[in-house]
Amino acid sequence: MKCKELEIEIIAIECDKDHSHMFLNCLPALSPSDIMQKIKGYTSKILREEFVELSKMPSLWTRSYFVSTAENVCSETMKKYVENQRKKY
Repeated sequence: MKCKELEIEIIAIECDKDHSHMFLNCLPALSPSDIMQKIKGYTSKILREEFVELSKMPSLWTRSYFVSTAENVCSETMKKYVENQRKKY
């Protein structure tokens, strides 16, 4: 997987119809924009290979994303937040 290759640990992930929440642990060598660009690029490639009809779309993901650090929040709190996103929709 791309995250393993980039030495990014996925602590929690939840997906909805039109977005996903990810709690990641990564080295500061990559910027948040680099991380998102690589994850979106890789997942787009894999999804388009598996679901050929997606190849007709000019773009699978938008360029937007939201990033926040967990500096003042414990990791367990962030993990629970991400996991609870599934229950909200």
